[in-house]
Amino acid sequence: MGKVVLVTGAARQLGGRFVRRIQGDPEVERVVAVDAVEPAHPLGDAEFVRADIRRPAIAKVLAEHEVDTVVHMDVTGTALGGGGRTSVKETNVIGTMQLLGACQKSPRVSRLVVKSSTNVYGSAPRDPAVFTESTAAKSLPSGGFAKDAVEVEGYVRGFARRRPDVAVCVLRFANILGPRADSPLAEYLSLPVLPTVFGYDPRLQFVHEDDVIDVLRMVAHESRRAGLNSGTFNIAGDGVLLLSQCARRLGRPTVPVLLPAVTWVGSALRAIGVTDFAPEQIRLLTHGRVVSTVQMREVLGFAPRYTTAETFADFARSRGAGLLPPELLAGAVDRLADRLSVPAVPYEAPPAPRVPAPAVPAPSSSPASPPFHDGA
Repeated sequence: MGKVVLVTGAARQLGGRFVRRIQGDPEVERVVAVDAVEPAHPLGDAEFVRADIRRPAIAKVLAEHEVDTVVHMDVTGTALGGGGRTSVKETNVIGTMQLLGACQKSPRVSRLVVKSSTNVYGSAPRDPAVFTESTAAKSLPSGGFAKDAVEVEGYVRGFARRRPDVAVCVLRFANILGPRADSPLAEYLSLPVLPTVFGYDPRLQFVHEDDVIDVLRMVAHESRRAGLNSGTFNIAGDGVLLLSQCARRLGRPTVPVLLPAVTWVGSALRAIGVTDFAPEQIRLLTHGRVVSTVQMREVLGFAPRYTTAETFADFARSRGAGLLPPELLAGAVDRLADRLSVPAVPYEAPPAPRVPAPAVPAPSSSPASPPFHDGA
């Protein structure tokens, strides 16, 4: 018998891609896709079950389909189907509680994979340069998706203590980007003009959506080595980018805004439905965040195919040229530099200074003085 994998959040594009991808694995017998709304994309041969993970009925789904592996991807910061922030929080927190309760009652469940976020570290002015999996946040998130992720991981740790026989893997993803990215940060980077915090240029990390699917697929199976696919891991592409570099590569001009006024700008953008410029995103665009991926490579054994710069380049290509295309901007800078350049003058070495020869005393024509005698 192969594995029976249940995937939550199948109506989202990332969840749908994972459902289609894992069906081709020889270890998998059946895939059960779960979501509260009908997906707009195909799910291949997976069996779709319309169920709300916030309801106790999710326990019946696990029992009826004899699920042994659960991949919880329905932890996200964006609403689906026109829902607001309240429905997102309920799905993230209450939905996770109900799902974990169902897994705890199921004797067949042997593996749990949870999609989390590096948002759990927060963003604060006194943060360390690099977060590791064991680094505590200097300032815990006070709201939004970041706080949801902190609560979700707390419930997962409690579940792991109650069911030590279940292999639990939590993946903390950096900002997910790619051609089909639909996160609040992707919406922000798609604006024609990027509002930034005056005086700050944060460091950012990205992970490609293809790498997200690859690592989820890897940890959903039994590990090649003992204990490899259990634990908490940061997942991010190599390297970092400054926000100013991102803006230049997108061809988007920036508008620096004083920090006290950034909240007003964010509220205005949310009010007109342009993007969810939430307080947690404002803190990220102020202080940035960088995480260590040593455990990802050395313990988990996963190496992303895309670096942070390559991930962003793929995202930028999907968004088209901005108001200041990088190629045209670079060409204009080169032409301006050529016009302002001063013609080079051939270098001529200055003549060597003439050093006068030392004076030689002329021979004297007077007779030599007689030797001196003291009369002794």
